[in-house]
Amino acid sequence: MIIIMKDALTAKMVLAEAQNRQLPHVYRFENRVGFAEIKNINELSFINQADIVETIADHPAAMQVSRTFHPDDTIIQTPHSKIGGENFNLIAGPDAIESAEHVLAMGQAAKDAGATILRGGSYKPRTNPYSFQGLGEQGLQWHRAAADALGMDMMTEIMSPTDVDLVGKYTDIFQVGTRNMQNFALLKAVGKQSKPVLLKRGMSATVDEWLSAAEYIASEGNCQIILMERGIRSFDQKYLRNTMDVSVIPVLRELTHLPVLADPSHAAGVTEHVTPTGLAAVAAGAQGLMIEIHDQPDKAWVDGKQALTPEQMVNLFTKAQTIHDIVK
Repeated sequence: MIIIMKDALTAKMVLAEAQNRQLPHVYRFENRVGFAEIKNINELSFINQADIVETIADHPAAMQVSRTFHPDDTIIQTPHSKIGGENFNLIAGPDAIESAEHVLAMGQAAKDAGATILRGGSYKPRTNPYSFQGLGEQGLQWHRAAADALGMDMMTEIMSPTDVDLVGKYTDIFQVGTRNMQNFALLKAVGKQSKPVLLKRGMSATVDEWLSAAEYIASEGNCQIILMERGIRSFDQKYLRNTMDVSVIPVLRELTHLPVLADPSHAAGVTEHVTPTGLAAVAAGAQGLMIEIHDQPDKAWVDGKQALTPEQMVNLFTKAQTIHDIVK
């Protein structure tokens, strides 16, 4: 149940009293107080009815991440980026960290193209257990050094709750990948720390499942969450790695206050399709793009088939910025 109070001060007092009574899962945004486990206003006798503007019983199960509870766009501030609202964010880097020199070179190319966030994987969730799994902490160190040298934010994937402290020593933004979207122990773990979390859509996840995964993070106290559409599992494996669900972007912009970005690299899976797929996502309202780049895609350790060269990245980012400026 969400209760809209007459002002923010009254809502703050209601929250304090609810916490004093040890009511579970009570949250506040400005003049709204949300009770995740209470459906009947009669259970809240300590609230003065005269202070209530409206009571909303029929609200999304993922309450905190909904616009019903939080009408305003969330803006996430990192050392080098503002994410959400009318901001447009460009994220790029190699799929896997390969060497200190390579991640620095790719980071420089990304920054020159307008990106403020350097992505790269040091822990790789691979379908085949014998495929390259990442360089671990050595990769994190090289990644961090490159981001610092370039004045960029660092974003990297985390796979296990046990790695939160280690990865958190290096990264500015945690990335939870598609295979871990419903790894609830991991979602709770990143929810207990204070850095932003980028949550990719599960490969077959519904909108409600995705938003509920975000709510797991928020329920632990961390509302700095970024949603990323990366394509859902397709039945046409001959031509498509995944299907970019362009229609979900405006749906999410309506349902949630969280920033909504897109990853056309994993959706398209083939270099020549990444740019048109990314532009379609921006036209639909995506507030940023993340792509994989490599100067020699045929020699990339992971996913070279979908990597753009730095020159192709510039072409995509230039067009994407123009489209964003038109539709924002």
